[in-house]
Amino acid sequence: MFEDIVIKDGRMYGGWRRPINTAMGARTSIHNDETARSVGMRGGTIPGTVHLNLFAPLFVKLWGQRWFERGSLSMFYTYATLDREEVRAFVVLPPEGAKDVQVEAGVETPDGRTVAQGTVSVGDAKDVSYLQGLELANAKPEELRILAGLKAGDELPSRDVIVTQETIDRGLQTITEPLDWYKGSSPWGPSIVNPSAMYGAMMLTPTRPDGKPFNAVGFFGATEVRNVNGPIKVGVPYHAKGKLVCVGTSSRTEYYWYDSYLEETDSGKRVAEMRKMLRYMKAGSPYYQDAKE
Repeated sequence: MFEDIVIKDGRMYGGWRRPINTAMGARTSIHNDETARSVGMRGGTIPGTVHLNLFAPLFVKLWGQRWFERGSLSMFYTYATLDREEVRAFVVLPPEGAKDVQVEAGVETPDGRTVAQGTVSVGDAKDVSYLQGLELANAKPEELRILAGLKAGDELPSRDVIVTQETIDRGLQTITEPLDWYKGSSPWGPSIVNPSAMYGAMMLTPTRPDGKPFNAVGFFGATEVRNVNGPIKVGVPYHAKGKLVCVGTSSRTEYYWYDSYLEETDSGKRVAEMRKMLRYMKAGSPYYQDAKE
């Protein structure tokens, strides 16, 4: 895991990995071959959040424990990979001696395709992250069909969260970077949550005001996870809250962005934050059936 990290041309690269598409059995999702091809994809895609785990060894190499206590990982997904296709993460080397810093980072394929692009930071970096720096454009209400009735500012249903060791252990069976800190103990006491599972802990789901389902194939567009007073620990009760910050449309998709955060239930201390984008394909959605006629 650490032995194949290399430094070249001002970047630190992780080793080549072949992530497994553990979601390919979900028949109505974009991770399923048949469903993905029906909306124009090459095949069932790897969830973008799986690639977040590629960065953990680089964070340990660069900053030790610090990223897991106060650090961010902000990625916009630009190319969908399939089951066991090779990828690697890279981080631009920070200036020597810099303690609070943000640098560019990404995920790439052997043929040079950019799978994800963005930034990572540690400490109290002053720069705006990649995703926070994007200009978000809201659609007019009448432009929305799949996400009809949703709007920026809507509060999302909150939920109580406890990440169990059993959940982490299931992930360890296929995770590309199984840090020892995920396996029962860590410098913070219990096991900690990997970057991909950070998304799961802070995931919130909006619902249409009319109660109807979205009825469209969805996929991840971008993810930013941020340790504020981290890490997220196994077995600790938390509460997740959040709200929509943008609901928009493009030629092929409707999409929403939301911000969420995780607080310790007992102390109220904010532990982590997330910004997330989800897209829904217009192709194949009954809400766009008239566009085919």
